[in-house]
Amino acid sequence: MYIPKNLEVKDPLIISELIAENGFGTLISADLNATHLPLIYERNDEGLGLLFGHFAKSNLHWQIAENQRVLVIFQGPHAYISPSWYVTKPAVPTWNYSAVHCYGYLTILDDNENQQAMDNLIVKYEPELLNNPEIMPADYQLKLRNGVVGFKIVIDEIQAKEKLGQHRKPEDQKGVFAGLQKSTDLNAVGLFAYMDKRNVGTGS
Repeated sequence: MYIPKNLEVKDPLIISELIAENGFGTLISADLNATHLPLIYERNDEGLGLLFGHFAKSNLHWQIAENQRVLVIFQGPHAYISPSWYVTKPAVPTWNYSAVHCYGYLTILDDNENQQAMDNLIVKYEPELLNNPEIMPADYQLKLRNGVVGFKIVIDEIQAKEKLGQHRKPEDQKGVFAGLQKSTDLNAVGLFAYMDKRNVGTGS
């Protein structure tokens, strides 16, 4: 990913939060096959961390990706930026965004590891389901687990970027921030919230 130095994100906490909040990633293998799927990121002290997920067994991408180096893209908040929001003229439209690219080797999990990984995914999004046998009885979970292939990716490289207009003059940043705040577009609303939380590109 092309990352100018002033747009690069290196803080592991910011990166892990960005992945956690945008966990539906795109996994791409060397042959350019791609699968869209939810992933769990786990930091560790020994390296850059791990990603856990699962393919549908009928999706043969898992056979291609097994024991191969893959790329996973996490798309963070993003939105169109109107040149009318800038004080400085002339100006052109652009797109502001955040993204993380994770590279690493994919290996297949055994059934016990896959069960734990899938439980962790449920805990993240709807933990009460794990204690609701009416909706998710154990035998039904086992049946469905037999239809998937769990995997982990040991990450060996992370690239992270925030293009939030932080390179522009403060008055232009304030104009963009105000324009996003007034917008009803869902992407703009999400980007505004992210910039506000990070206090990047706000002109303050």
